[in-house]
Amino acid sequence: MAKPATRDTGRSGGNSRKGSSVFTGVLIGLVVGAVLAAGVALWVTGNNPFKSEATQSGATKAVPAAPKPLPPATPATPETAPSFDFYKVLPGGAPSALPPPPDAAANAPLYYLQAGAFQHPDDADNLKAQLALLGVEAVIQTSEVADKGMFYRVRVGPFHAMDEVNSTRNLLTQNHISATLIKEIPSPKETH
Repeated sequence: MAKPATRDTGRSGGNSRKGSSVFTGVLIGLVVGAVLAAGVALWVTGNNPFKSEATQSGATKAVPAAPKPLPPATPATPETAPSFDFYKVLPGGAPSALPPPPDAAANAPLYYLQAGAFQHPDDADNLKAQLALLGVEAVIQTSEVADKGMFYRVRVGPFHAMDEVNSTRNLLTQNHISATLIKEIPSPKETH
């Protein structure tokens, strides 16, 4: 007959100790972590719970002053809104006078520099982009020309003074872009 297998009692005890040593290590790690976290929190906030009472009692403590009594509360009354009467607000009772005629500055001529006129909008866009790279703002105006079709004008301006026109014209000629001066006198309807 075969002998029944016997177990080694030394091994079974080792397995139970192995599980408890892992649990003990985790528990010790949690306790050490909690203590370190509390220490860092106290250090950052500047609180020291271990300060002795003897050092605090030896120092002179300032006695807080008694709070000042508040003035008696006055009931808040809403302010009344001013009352306006339309007919009293108008100055005088007479009908208003016509506005003064526009001064000479309002009818001053406006100057434009026309950098080109094209039949294809792509050509006008290319010139406008080239001017933008120079730092000059331009607009594209469309106009119908009899027997020739639609034209796309590339214009810079408006300018109010000839100094501005000349400085911009010099910039354009330095970059090999010819420009034609256009003088426009606005009508009184356009100035208002």
